[in-house]
Amino acid sequence: MRKRFFNVSLWTLLSLAMGVGVASCGDDGGWADVDGQDPSMVMATEHIQTGAGRTIVIKGNLEDKDGIASVNLKCADLNLNKTIDLIEIYGEPQKSYELDYKFPIQKDEIGEQFTITVTTTDVGGRSVKRDVLVTMDGDFENPVFVVAPGSEVTVLLKSETKFKLNLSISDDRALDYITIEIPNVEGFQPKRVEANGNKTLDIKEVVSLPSVLNVYDIVLTAYDKSGNSTIKTFTLTVSELKDFEKMYLSDVASVEDLNSDVFGVPMRINHVGAYEYEGEYYNAKAGTEIFFLPQKSDFSPICFGLDPDDSSKLTDDPEVAKPIVLDKANVYYKFKFNTMNSTYSISTLSVNEAKNHLPQAIGSDFYLDKGQPQFIVPFQIGVLGNLPGCNGNPGQILLFTQDKTNPHLFYSEPVYLDAFEEDGKPHKLNFIIHNKHDWGWWDYCLWRVDNADDPEIFLYGGNDADPKPKDIWGKPVVKKSGTYKFWFDAHLERGKLVPVK
Repeated sequence: MRKRFFNVSLWTLLSLAMGVGVASCGDDGGWADVDGQDPSMVMATEHIQTGAGRTIVIKGNLEDKDGIASVNLKCADLNLNKTIDLIEIYGEPQKSYELDYKFPIQKDEIGEQFTITVTTTDVGGRSVKRDVLVTMDGDFENPVFVVAPGSEVTVLLKSETKFKLNLSISDDRALDYITIEIPNVEGFQPKRVEANGNKTLDIKEVVSLPSVLNVYDIVLTAYDKSGNSTIKTFTLTVSELKDFEKMYLSDVASVEDLNSDVFGVPMRINHVGAYEYEGEYYNAKAGTEIFFLPQKSDFSPICFGLDPDDSSKLTDDPEVAKPIVLDKANVYYKFKFNTMNSTYSISTLSVNEAKNHLPQAIGSDFYLDKGQPQFIVPFQIGVLGNLPGCNGNPGQILLFTQDKTNPHLFYSEPVYLDAFEEDGKPHKLNFIIHNKHDWGWWDYCLWRVDNADDPEIFLYGGNDADPKPKDIWGKPVVKKSGTYKFWFDAHLERGKLVPVK
């Protein structure tokens, strides 16, 4: 570069002294000055907001009539010192150049702000500098509805019909406000609830509805301070008692607990006839309190529990329903109930009486190759997929520990799960339950799921399964970063991934 600048300057001086016009390109490889002015540099922005592990893009429009020779980007704190030699790239200086330079911020970066100096130099050696401020306060994640109604909610028709809306919204930076829209409800105006820059906002709203059969489309929208938004919609139906297609057993104490899992809470039970449901539940300790819910995310608007005026009957009113208390530990409880006539019955089943899907005992000899008995490993099962501790190879799975009291019950070591991938997309899992094997036997002992996005039932699909379940892998989204534990009951064919408390 210095040689080129020297040649240009010398040629210019000689030409001026001799009164001769400057040639556009001399034999020495130099380039002529046209106006002798500094380059022009206009940056697309002088402040970039980003975060650790993300890639920033430095853009600018550069112009110079003499020709731009190079651009340098420098920041010692980020270990950045990049020179873009335009003459080397294009074979000649550029009268205009669109700077578009990508630079990755390291995942473990702990600094809060940096200054990148951009220097543009023309063929005459003249340069200009611009500083670009980089701060680590970028907001790329949308607000999250941690607690919110499911896609369909039913409110039973009453003399005074009301719907209790429970919401909990969070944001990694700062929430701005939330809007609630319920069209066609007389007296209810669209509502805006301010979040005042807090990271979380809880809303409890009682909405009075006309006591007529109707369907309402409700729209909830959460905004953060950076303008990112998330829309949640659901259908609210006012009806007489429905024959609910799905019913769930809840053994948790709060709405927050109902919504803190990745999947599995509350637990799906079986719809066996008109208004009739059956289910089983393993009770690990005496005193567990349960309810039955037709919706997954809240105890309202319908909750089946004991009628306080007649404990032999059920009520659907969450305001008065009492829990069913399970007073025997280490047994399976079996339930039957009818929501139309409000009747129910309970019995128990010992762990020894429970159906065992496992083809052999945990820890017993498992032959990797029956033709070569020397290849033997202990029989084990666990999670196969993309959770920490497994990589899709049957020899590398997140192994389960078998419960000492109930041989049908298994659990994993705690694992940390991020809610977002490196590119900012929601973190989606991908897994089945499988036996450990160094290289194959995919159908020897495994459980697939009924629904990829929202697993509720784990269907046994081993060699002796009849019929074979569809090849569906669980792909739920992790709603909140944290440490989780996988629980699986091989008898119930139910699993859950819940926060470690």
